[in-house]
Amino acid sequence: MAISAFTFNKNLPMRRRSFFASLGLLASAVSTRNASALPSNLTRADGALGAPDPANAVQTSRHYLQRIAALDRQGPELRSIIELNPEALQIAATLDAERAAGKLRGPLHGIPVVVKDNIATGDRMSTSAGSLALDGVQAARDAHLIERLRAAGGVILGKTNLSEWANIRSSRSTSGWSGRGGLSRNPYALDRSTSGSSSGSAAAVAANLTRMAIGSETDGSIVSPSSIMGVVGLKPTVGRISRDGIIPISHTQDTPGPITRTVADAALLLAALAGPDPRDPATHDAPAPDDYVAALDKNALRGARIGVAREFFTGHDEIDQRIEYALAQLVLQGAVLVDPIDLPKVGYETEEQSVLLHEFKHDLPLWLATFAPHAPIRTLADLIAYNKAHSDREMPYFGQELLIQAQALGDLDSDVYLQALAACRKGAREEGIDRAIREHRLDAIVAPTGGTAWLTDFINGDSGGDGFSTPAAVAGYPHLTVPAGLVRGMPIGLSFVGPAWSEARLLALGYAFEQATQWREEPQYIQHSSIPPLRT
Repeated sequence: MAISAFTFNKNLPMRRRSFFASLGLLASAVSTRNASALPSNLTRADGALGAPDPANAVQTSRHYLQRIAALDRQGPELRSIIELNPEALQIAATLDAERAAGKLRGPLHGIPVVVKDNIATGDRMSTSAGSLALDGVQAARDAHLIERLRAAGGVILGKTNLSEWANIRSSRSTSGWSGRGGLSRNPYALDRSTSGSSSGSAAAVAANLTRMAIGSETDGSIVSPSSIMGVVGLKPTVGRISRDGIIPISHTQDTPGPITRTVADAALLLAALAGPDPRDPATHDAPAPDDYVAALDKNALRGARIGVAREFFTGHDEIDQRIEYALAQLVLQGAVLVDPIDLPKVGYETEEQSVLLHEFKHDLPLWLATFAPHAPIRTLADLIAYNKAHSDREMPYFGQELLIQAQALGDLDSDVYLQALAACRKGAREEGIDRAIREHRLDAIVAPTGGTAWLTDFINGDSGGDGFSTPAAVAGYPHLTVPAGLVRGMPIGLSFVGPAWSEARLLALGYAFEQATQWREEPQYIQHSSIPPLRT
C-alpha cells in the first residue's frame, strides 16, 4: 500500500488549495485515483495530445499544463509542482507573437521550463524553499539565472516541490517532502522516494510534465533524484551558473543546474544559463562558457581515458552488474578504461557538514534581506521559532535538529569552520579528484550515481545508501548523471565526473554513451507491489 502524505491539503491556506482548481485545466484532465488505470497515452512521452509543437509556445505550454493536471494534481498525484505560473500562457502568447514577427529571443524561445522553489522569481509566484514560513512571499526580483532564462525565451510553467530547505533541516528527513508542497512521488514506483532535494524538478521531467527543469545541488540534490528517476542531471562547476537568488545552504558548494530527459537538452539549458554575474563572485574567475551544444559528439568516447571509481560501487549485485554493462558499452564506443583508479571513499563527511551548517547560518539572513525583506522571518533563529510554533504542520514527521545545530555554531572566522573548509578542499581536490585525474591522465571518472529508489518512510526517514555525489560536490567540480537502464523496473544512473570547468567534455562523453545505449524508459506509475521479480 502506498504511503500518502496528502492530508497536508486540509492544513494549507485556502488560496493554495483552490489555486490549481481555478485554472480551468483540471476539467479536461483524466481523473483517476488508480495509477494502474492510467490510459496508455498518459504513460507515453507524447502524452494525451500528441507531441507538442516546439514552434508554438501556447500549444506546447497547454500540452504540459494538461499533463500536470492529469498526473500531478490527479491520477498518481505526483505533487512535483508546488505552484503554477498564472502568467505562463500569457508569456507563451507573447513569445509566439515575437516568433511570428521574425524575432527569436534565444535558444529556448517558447520552451517550457519549471524551476525549483528555492530560486527567486520576481513574479506572482512564491519563493519558499517549501517552507510555510515563506508561503505567499514573493521575491523582490528575479535571480540572475531567471533573468537569463527569460532572455533566452524560456516559458516558466511553475515552481517545483523540493525537500524542504533543500534537505538541511533534519538528518531523519523524508526526501521530497515539504510543509508547503507535501510529498512528491516517484513516477516509477509511487511509494518509493524521489530523493532530493530537487525532487519535484526530476519527477516533473521524468513524467514529461515539462521539457526541462532547473534544480540546485549542494551535495547530491541534482544527480541523486535524476538518477533514481531516469533522467539526465548536470551539477556544473560552482561558478558556472550564478547562485544569485538561490536560497542558500553553502556558498562553497551550492550551484543550480539542468535536469532534462536528454543530454542535448541539458547542454541547451546550460548554454542559456551559464555566464558571469557581477553579484556572484564565484563567476568572476570562471573561463568563458563553451559552446555546449556544439560540443556534443556521438564519437566522443573514442580514445577517451575513463577512470572507474570502484570504491563507489554500491555492493548491490544487480545494480553493479548493470553498471558493468555500462562500462562494456564505453569500451565498445572506443573508451580506454583505467579500472580501477585510486579514489578512496569519502573521509570528510563530518567536516563537510560543519561547513554547510556554518554557511547556512551565515548566508540565509543575507538572502532574506535581499530577496524577501517583507518575510515573517529574518534569521535562522526566526525560522527555528516559526517551525516550533507551527510544529503540527511543519514538523509532523521529522524535526529540525540540523537547524538548531547550525544556530549554535560560530561565525565564518572561527577555527572550527576554517579547519573544516581546508580539510574538505584537501580531501576532495588535492587528494581526491585532481590527483586521480592527474595521475591517470583521465578525461573523466565514472561510477554508479547511486542505488535505486528506497521506500518512503516517515518514521525512520531516508534509507538510501551512499552515492557518488560527495567528491564532486565538495570539490565544486562538474558531475553529470545519464540513465543507465532499469533494475527491477527502477532506474539507475551512470556518473561522469571531471575537473573544474569540464562541462563540455562531460556532456560530450555522456551524449556518446546515451546515443549508443538509449537505455532510458518511460515511467509507468506503478506501486511497489507491481515491480517485477528478478528473472532467472
